[in-house]
Amino acid sequence: MDFVSGLPRTSKRHDAVWVVIDRLTKSAHFIPISMKYTFPQLSILFEREIIRLHGVPISIVSTRDPRLTSKLWEAMQEQFGTRLQFSTAYHPQTDGQSERLIQILEDMLRACILQFGGSWEDYLPLCEFAYNNSYQASIGMPPFEALYGRPCKSPACWAEPEDTVTIGPEIVVDHTEKIRQIRQKLRAAQDRQKKYADRYRDGLRYDEGDMVYLKVSPWKGQQRFGIKGKLAPRYIGPYWDCTRVGPLHIG
Repeated sequence: MDFVSGLPRTSKRHDAVWVVIDRLTKSAHFIPISMKYTFPQLSILFEREIIRLHGVPISIVSTRDPRLTSKLWEAMQEQFGTRLQFSTAYHPQTDGQSERLIQILEDMLRACILQFGGSWEDYLPLCEFAYNNSYQASIGMPPFEALYGRPCKSPACWAEPEDTVTIGPEIVVDHTEKIRQIRQKLRAAQDRQKKYADRYRDGLRYDEGDMVYLKVSPWKGQQRFGIKGKLAPRYIGPYWDCTRVGPLHIG
């Protein structure tokens, strides 16, 4: 488990997401929270959203967030019989699943805000549904099927094209279309994460005349495309590659 902080504050006073992922089935839960939540509030959410659905976990891998290293949290998990394992600030060998999932979640939320507008909290359940019903190469099936032993059957299911339902109340049709678009963004985000990993496996070379995107760092208070903060676009362009500075650098 880990936290995605620094998000725009919503009408419900939420500014972060508590990400919990199962190491075996890859199923994930995205829980909106406020970074001002105290231990009692987090413990209630943990029992309501995790233990209620999956039971008590054997072990938990998390970062050293003050909320997850408090004596009360450790005492509660000790009563449950759960073993706590903490990682450093960024240690993919320990919590690589949550780190990559957080990057994919940020990409999906950013795409939803840019395309649909509104609050990121409104799209969080749809992102969770889309992720848990998307094929995962590491387990050879969607997380939903690995968890429950059967494919998901719903009006928004796309496991088989003939199973897709496009009729019904307006809210079902609207959510189905949004989930379809979110799944496309999810696939693009997963491909992007694979590209990042492949960058260190194969040589990367730019030639003059290529079109490239430029990465921009999120500045505090900086607004791009009407979005301010962490959900603002991270890349601008594309631009033409005019000159070559080095093997991996352009001008």
